[in-house]
Amino acid sequence: MNSAYKLQLQKSASDKKKVKSKLDGLSSLSSNKVDNQLHKLHGEVFQKIDCLQCANCCKTTSPIFEQKDIDRIAKAVKMSAGSFITTYLEMDEDGDFVLQSAPCSFLNKDNTCKIYDVRPKACAEYPHTNRKRMQEILDITYENAFVCPAVSSIVEQIK
Repeated sequence: MNSAYKLQLQKSASDKKKVKSKLDGLSSLSSNKVDNQLHKLHGEVFQKIDCLQCANCCKTTSPIFEQKDIDRIAKAVKMSAGSFITTYLEMDEDGDFVLQSAPCSFLNKDNTCKIYDVRPKACAEYPHTNRKRMQEILDITYENAFVCPAVSSIVEQIK
């Protein structure tokens, strides 16, 4: 991971109360105001950040694999859905399919994804800072602030 990204995450991680306070402050705003503010910051931050310099999400966390994802990816890698599950996935405590190990088995050395065109929906939507009704997933945003330098930057810039 690029040292600037690493420093940014360490800085955010050292101040969890500040991150929580900023996100808690959004709960008093209208849903539209929260979406507008976060979506604007998302656009600004992702003009400056290159995910391929980091890939911390792929190195440290697992997306949830929905059945549609499993079927699509299994077909692309020429496996049955059952074999794909057995080879790559496990069920977590919430009953969701997630990767058996980190980093992701599909992460290339250059931080690109071997299955990018058929990646799970959760990967395609990560880090979820441009979704509608952001107030409903502020807990996810909090967690992602300590994984993703872009989310960390977005949270730092919240007014």
